[in-house]
Amino acid sequence: MSTVNIKINGYDYTMKKGITILDASFETLKMQREFMQQSIPTLYYLKGVQDVDQSGVCIAEVDGEIVNASTTRIKEGMEIQTRTPTVMEARKKALAAILEQHNKSCLYCFRSTSCELQDLLKEYGFTDEPDLPKTNLEQLDLSSKVLIRDNNKCIKCKRCINVCAKMQAVSAIACTGDGLDAKIEPASPAGLAAASCVNCGQCVAVCPVGALTEKTQMDEVKEALNDPEKYVVVQVAPAVRAALGEAFEFPIGVDVEGRMAEALRRLGFDKVFDTKFGADLTIMEESNELIERLNNDGELPLITSCCPGWIKYAEHFYPDMLENISSCKSPHQMQGAIVKTYLANQEHIAKENIVMVSVMPCTAKKFEITREDECGAGVPDVDIVITTNELAQMLKDAEIQLEAMNPNSKFDLPLGFGTGAAVIFGVTGGVMEAALRTAVEKLTGKDTVLEYTDVRGMNGIKEASVDVNGTTVKVAVVSGLANANQLLTAIKNGTADYQFVEVMACPGGCVNGGGQPHQNAATRVLNDVPKMRGAALYQNDAGSAIRKSHENPVVKEVYESFLGEPGSEKAHELLHTSYQMR
Repeated sequence: MSTVNIKINGYDYTMKKGITILDASFETLKMQREFMQQSIPTLYYLKGVQDVDQSGVCIAEVDGEIVNASTTRIKEGMEIQTRTPTVMEARKKALAAILEQHNKSCLYCFRSTSCELQDLLKEYGFTDEPDLPKTNLEQLDLSSKVLIRDNNKCIKCKRCINVCAKMQAVSAIACTGDGLDAKIEPASPAGLAAASCVNCGQCVAVCPVGALTEKTQMDEVKEALNDPEKYVVVQVAPAVRAALGEAFEFPIGVDVEGRMAEALRRLGFDKVFDTKFGADLTIMEESNELIERLNNDGELPLITSCCPGWIKYAEHFYPDMLENISSCKSPHQMQGAIVKTYLANQEHIAKENIVMVSVMPCTAKKFEITREDECGAGVPDVDIVITTNELAQMLKDAEIQLEAMNPNSKFDLPLGFGTGAAVIFGVTGGVMEAALRTAVEKLTGKDTVLEYTDVRGMNGIKEASVDVNGTTVKVAVVSGLANANQLLTAIKNGTADYQFVEVMACPGGCVNGGGQPHQNAATRVLNDVPKMRGAALYQNDAGSAIRKSHENPVVKEVYESFLGEPGSEKAHELLHTSYQMR
């Protein structure tokens, strides 16, 4: 590797030749000695999403000249200054220009305290700026069932456009014009809902400010909890436990499962369940569906159905492949259906009085509960969805400190019990691995391996082959809808041949969902956030007493006493759904 010698703020560094000044500054942040760490602020840049930062804050001084640190490459002997009076004044001027167009209602903004612009304003001494005149305010785009667009807070960074087009192959958001005069708008003039938006929330995840946020349902949860006539049940998706702690200053990738269960009880829920139970149910139904298709020349490949962002993408862009998609509902919908039937019967509670709340890492789940054919018991399987971010806010509003909760608390039984196979649903490859643990054992009649490492990892596309009684079953795992588009195109044109495919809309899976806590650009450079969150789920799986879905004793009991068997008429009534062309 070729290197060059440079100076940053008077300190000597040896860096890889050809990298940018910004990249060099990130390299210094990895050094243990604090005085050697030389940060350069960013506002538009985001690794893998937006390479160039034109905000005016990502600058440095080289030979008396102000340069863009994200586009200027280092050279031998280059002397770089990052905090000269000229640089600092230029950054303040750039921030002031952004503020002239920005609605500074920080006190009421959902992103307050997790806003990259707000952090810079504090650092550079902006403390008492006048509000944006109300006559200049644009109307909010409330057309989506899931997201809110507030152009009054948009800083024209174009992260949302890039992630939607490059990583998700959707292009629901477009841009006209340049710089601060640019206009960021949905591809459809009728609003985001009329565009081909799949509700994945990756635009929310990358937005540095509050211009794109999830449409909150916190007030609906609070209203239900305060209604003595309602029996309010909450369930929590696997990926939430690996990220919620970040909103309370826990390190990235800390599993807060027990603390979270106790915190939810403190909020006042009547039952606190783990969506792992619903994930185990999903594996029972989906593995049965896979076996039936393999044995009866059914439509292949079978494609997973757990991700509502992927489902809506398929309905828009691959309607001719809807027959390939499993008819299984997603885990939280299955769990809701069982709560409003099996549990309602056990507890002698009218299903109409049960309010099912799902805590999800995913914004698309908010849309999913509004879909047709998601009401197995004649009432909605799930009534309310809140994201990890919303749960964190609710806990803070109630002055519940997560770090003060008991880490050994458990979810309520019976529907709070799930296996290790279920917890890895939250990371790319997890659904595939969980399904193989059950399907291969059922097909061969023999104990199977517990860990299918070939389908693990953060690569956008992974493939593996599994031997089943001498027959090779080819499987693929894909996350990020642009990768899904590539894989499905290969399947359609005959250059790829698989029997089973897992698709997750969000790169890295649910751990990187649109409703997870926000991490700024520097943190994303220094840490593989999805991988670290995923590692927490694999560790949870490894420590589980039961690691195969079909060995879950509660799942067995529910089938024996209520559902019959996987694929039964009752199971299809409650646990399966349908799709539509869009």
